[in-house]
Amino acid sequence: MRLDTPLAKALGAKNGKALEAKLGLVTTGDLLRHYPRRYAERGKLTPLKELAVGEHVTVWARVLRSGFRKTQSGKWLTEVVVTDGTGTLTLAFFAKNQSMATWRAEQTREGQEGLFAGTVNTFRDTLQLLHPEVFLGEDDGRFAEGLVPVYPAAASLASWNIAKAVHTVLGTAELGADPLPPEVRDRHQLLPLPDALRQIHRPASYAEVERAQQRLRWDEAFVLQVTLAQRRAQLQAQGGTPRPGRAGGLLEAFDAVLPFTLTAGQAEVGAVLEAELAAPHPMHRLLQGEVGSGKTLVALRAMLRVVDSGGQAALLAPTEVLAQQHARSLRALLGPLATAGELGSPEVATRVALLTGSLGAAGRRAALAEAASGEGGIVVGTHALLSEGVDFHDLGLVIVDEQHRFGVEQRDALRAKGAAPHVLVMTATPIPRTVAMTVYGDLEVSTLTELPAGRSPIQTHVVPAGGKAFDRVWERIREEVAAGRQAFVVCPRIGGEDKDEENDEPGRRPAAAVAEVAPALTGGPLAGLRVEALHGRLAPEVKEEVMGRFAAGQVDVLVATTVIEVGVDVPNATVMVVLDPDRFGISQLHQLRGRVGRGGHAGLCLLVTEVDALSPAGERLKAVASTTDGFVLSRVDLEQRREGDVLGAAQSGSRSSLRMLQLLRDEELILEARQEAVAVVQADPALARHPALQEAVSQILDAERAEYLEKA
Repeated sequence: MRLDTPLAKALGAKNGKALEAKLGLVTTGDLLRHYPRRYAERGKLTPLKELAVGEHVTVWARVLRSGFRKTQSGKWLTEVVVTDGTGTLTLAFFAKNQSMATWRAEQTREGQEGLFAGTVNTFRDTLQLLHPEVFLGEDDGRFAEGLVPVYPAAASLASWNIAKAVHTVLGTAELGADPLPPEVRDRHQLLPLPDALRQIHRPASYAEVERAQQRLRWDEAFVLQVTLAQRRAQLQAQGGTPRPGRAGGLLEAFDAVLPFTLTAGQAEVGAVLEAELAAPHPMHRLLQGEVGSGKTLVALRAMLRVVDSGGQAALLAPTEVLAQQHARSLRALLGPLATAGELGSPEVATRVALLTGSLGAAGRRAALAEAASGEGGIVVGTHALLSEGVDFHDLGLVIVDEQHRFGVEQRDALRAKGAAPHVLVMTATPIPRTVAMTVYGDLEVSTLTELPAGRSPIQTHVVPAGGKAFDRVWERIREEVAAGRQAFVVCPRIGGEDKDEENDEPGRRPAAAVAEVAPALTGGPLAGLRVEALHGRLAPEVKEEVMGRFAAGQVDVLVATTVIEVGVDVPNATVMVVLDPDRFGISQLHQLRGRVGRGGHAGLCLLVTEVDALSPAGERLKAVASTTDGFVLSRVDLEQRREGDVLGAAQSGSRSSLRMLQLLRDEELILEARQEAVAVVQADPALARHPALQEAVSQILDAERAEYLEKA
């Protein structure tokens, strides 16, 4: 039996079908990579007080008492109380007749220990499992002495049935050659793969579990890093057009009139981009930086260098609001240098073209002509840039802003409009180092952490909804407006007659909606102020008009959805109120908060919530309020959610390739694996001398993921 043998063949059609339907396991290799979640130790019972209602659990416990009775409905009920020595859990079994109830009571006699699996619920304030599956510890060879593996299971497919399947496969499967090169294994004192698989499923001690887990984490990290190292090597081998710029060109003219000095970080990243743009192969770089760290200026200087080299730059933005904001900002920064073709424009000037879906026919024709002729040295746009009929004279640089908003197909469609253009991907969502080494491992990474001079601090407070503190929120907005400043009020929903996308939890009130909050504020606590609404359902020209009025100071308070999350730059805005902030993630709240405090006045962010401060959502809000360091928050964010599939299965819907590896906990291991992977690929790019490793790469890099990486 091989690792690619279908489970239907290895275990029989019925068992194979159940494992595929319930857990998505198809081959023997899939089953052996379905690792135990934890281990029950005979004599050490599961802490029952840690069980959560609604969770499907498998517990090791001792029967305290067992009995049966006839209910008022005429059915028979067997109740078994199990204990961990400090707390209890009731197991309830209904039966049609007394003999079945008697059999169940005799099966679960006082003093017996075993595994009990089911979904936790409550009955009369008592924790209960209704009709749980029962395994009373008889050893049929599937468990090693002492430790009992507890697998991620599903209803009607209990952990011990999975253990039985694993036991069968382990006894007959050929575990194959080891993909980890012997020298790497020896250097890091790792088990051979067959030993690791046996010990993870049938350990004699926790020491064996730890050794097996360490080896299997290395498998995941190393194979991923080899895949990404191959990708980087392929990119380096690609031919491209150098874009070195020129003396006396547009970039020099721009730098000469820049009214401020670049930060040290901006200058350092600029030098890196200059060197890579001048190279004879395409740049592929990720530029990450805090909100307001000056990524746009760094990107503009790279664009001007490409224009000086005779090429064009395209900036892809996720929303019309952000695309319009970018076009305005770039034109404002360039001033007369963005007026090529106009009377009195400088000799080295270019044009900034804007292409969005809302443009009228005349505006679209003009933008298309500027892109196709090369007159538009910089072309900013939304998904409209990807459309057929959008052509460039010589696309030399593709910049993708807030890249996580785009699918790989969209990024690939824009890149295909040039001949191997340089690529710069930007994000204001700080990324932990290990995520950068995996999710973006085929990109080189630059980071801006220093904020430009003049940026004001932002205070963040969690405010309970209702009461005096809630009233004070609106008083603070009135005070800021009276001082000549402006405010945002952010809602999770649009509201109105159309059905919102969000599915609220049963019994929980719908989240705050722009369509309801804006009129309530106008007729209530913010009466007399100029309040307007902005959301994604408005017509594009209306959104631009509203945003234009707010930027011009003609609107005091903007009630909006997260359409203002990124790129909106109104230095006069000093207050942001986020209603129901628990509906947003940590990174999103950090992004939203970055819209205030962008001028000379301090920023204030108020998170108005009904959630309990000690709940997970409350802890999340507390974390956001405790720091404005996005890199600290990015680690907290990652700790609170699953990593997903680092090769893009989150987009494709496939199962995750990370089963044992945790990106934060295993940071040093990932770094070591990356170094080893680079050395292997440099010495053997096609892995011709490492056939087992080549096979392991091909197993995770199926056709769908290969396409993802090719486009990433």
